[in-house]
Amino acid sequence: MLHKVVQVRLYPSLEQQTQLAQTFGCARWWWNYALNKSIETYKETGKGLGRAALNAFLPALKKAEETVWLADCYSQVLQATTLNLTTAYKNFFEKRAGFPKFKSKHGKQSIQYPQNVKIVDGNVKLPGNIGIVKAKIHRTIEGKIKTVTVSKTPSGKYLASILTELDDENPVISEGKIYGIDLGLKHFAVVTDGEKVSKYDNPKHLAKHEKNLKRKQKKLARKQKGSNSRNRYRKVVAKVYERVSNSRLDFLHKLSALLLLRKNKIFVGWVERSETQQNQRLLVLGFVPQPNLRLNSSKSLKIRVDDFYPTRVIKER
Repeated sequence: MLHKVVQVRLYPSLEQQTQLAQTFGCARWWWNYALNKSIETYKETGKGLGRAALNAFLPALKKAEETVWLADCYSQVLQATTLNLTTAYKNFFEKRAGFPKFKSKHGKQSIQYPQNVKIVDGNVKLPGNIGIVKAKIHRTIEGKIKTVTVSKTPSGKYLASILTELDDENPVISEGKIYGIDLGLKHFAVVTDGEKVSKYDNPKHLAKHEKNLKRKQKKLARKQKGSNSRNRYRKVVAKVYERVSNSRLDFLHKLSALLLLRKNKIFVGWVERSETQQNQRLLVLGFVPQPNLRLNSSKSLKIRVDDFYPTRVIKER
């Protein structure tokens, strides 16, 4: 079984935006409530709460006068939130992530539909009261739809990440040359096969966007906290930040696609340095996962090399 994710843009109506805002709020409140309950229970008993124990609180909360509005939320959204919280705890205890944090109404909002989402006439049909939402589907949705995550960015855009399951088998990695990629400071990437060396410079257009972001952030910092002017300007800063992020991802996707188009086995390595610039560090950390996104179609192999692994050993292999 293969899994594939396609992210599409949503254009909900004003009524649907209100319904989505209410659903975001319900999921966020339930996450914070369940997280707080888990922390308190652990302090009192030394044991946490599992998925079933947390979901057992929901029926009573939906009937309580203070939280009766939870009954208006699609039930599986709240259950998916519980699953995500227990998964976050599991990742924390297995040292794959930090401790789960409380969610805020500021910043990115998201909800998850584990099933019953359909594609109708090029649009996305969400279960519950929201119904069919206008969408821009730029790629064919292949396979069976499993989970759909609907999110709202700080800049006000609505997105849907559609996870599908395909019956295809894992692709067989084709044989070919072995290439090594060294990610550094002077050049973003230096690619070699032991004979030919190709250098890829850092993207220069990012500097312009980052300078604009710095200027906008300074202006935001001077505004009074809690004022309407500050709240409005936060969206302006979010749009600029999104432009920086999109420019960075565009560069990484294009470079990884170019490399995987003609490389078969790729070794990636870099050296962490205290003087590494923040922008360069973000590009490096963003690039390393990129080739994995296309392994299913390119039939290539990518291997992450330890920072202190001698390059000559890779060349000799």
